[in-house]
Amino acid sequence: MANHRIWAPWRLAYVKDASKDIEEECVFCAKPGAGDDEASLIVHRGERCFVILNLFPYTNGHLMVAPFEHLGRLQDLPAETVAEMMELAQRAMSRLEEVYSPHGYNVGFNQGRVAGAGVEHHIHLHVVPRWGGDTNFMPVIADTKVMPQTLEESYAALREAFS
Repeated sequence: MANHRIWAPWRLAYVKDASKDIEEECVFCAKPGAGDDEASLIVHRGERCFVILNLFPYTNGHLMVAPFEHLGRLQDLPAETVAEMMELAQRAMSRLEEVYSPHGYNVGFNQGRVAGAGVEHHIHLHVVPRWGGDTNFMPVIADTKVMPQTLEESYAALREAFS
């Protein structure tokens, strides 16, 4: 049997970042303060929350809605912030429909490390567009995703849709 390799060099940055102490720098606090929404992949800013592309997406257009306030639990957020998160999730889904025409969505919070939160100290809502057939053999046998569009292309399309 031949030995095949599939190279996914972008994963190294994720692996290195995943090993950092989360308290060292919160991505959801640092990105809005960086002053460059395009470099930070922030496609929209609200009053209390912002919409950002996931740097390590499950699918193209994988967005996250995060509050500007650094809180780790949904139940600790003010009601106004939760309401804006939901409104921005709705808007994100509408913009994703305009840009990508997905067949469905996964929308949700991973609260706490045991629940899958990669950044457990700053609550955020994932909005993941899905298509029939978007699970191909790559994630199943190679733990690798094939992304047909770059983050820069996703950012340009979604930023324009949010404008």
